[in-house]
Amino acid sequence: MENESQIELSKKERKELRREQRLEEKQELAQHRTMKRMTKIALIVIIVGGSIGAFVWYLATRPPIPEGEILSRSGLHWHPELAIFVKGEKQEIPADLGIGAVHNPMHTHDSSGVIHLEFQGVVRKDDLKLYRFFEVWGKDFMDIGSSVKMTVNGEENAELQNYDMKDGDKIELRYE
Repeated sequence: MENESQIELSKKERKELRREQRLEEKQELAQHRTMKRMTKIALIVIIVGGSIGAFVWYLATRPPIPEGEILSRSGLHWHPELAIFVKGEKQEIPADLGIGAVHNPMHTHDSSGVIHLEFQGVVRKDDLKLYRFFEVWGKDFMDIGSSVKMTVNGEENAELQNYDMKDGDKIELRYE
């Protein structure tokens, strides 16, 4: 039938129908908000869980430090001294290298040349290499001069930047 009769609703029925439609819209909106909130929570849980999982995986799979590379398992507090001469003229080593919001375990407090090695926990030989101090300083070991000679406690030493610093060392670098 092409001409279906349309049922006319009373004013009260139309009002009730609109009220039901609004109620359905509110419920759909509340359901949408809940789904959005649940999606955010699930995403946060996935990201945090994934980060923790990745960290645990990293710790479990990283190779152990060979015993021959470990100097101390309970940290150390050493003070070698460094003097640098360029063409016979003594160079100043700046104060407060490695001191900042986060203190580097290798740092200076003044310009006397005393290097503070204040490590916590496991200390590897590589942690105490002389080149590490130059990294903290922001300088390249060989950029200071064309050739360098090194003495440690008055004796010539050819290890140069690969020297493992020790407590009380008197290290002298002479650049030409």
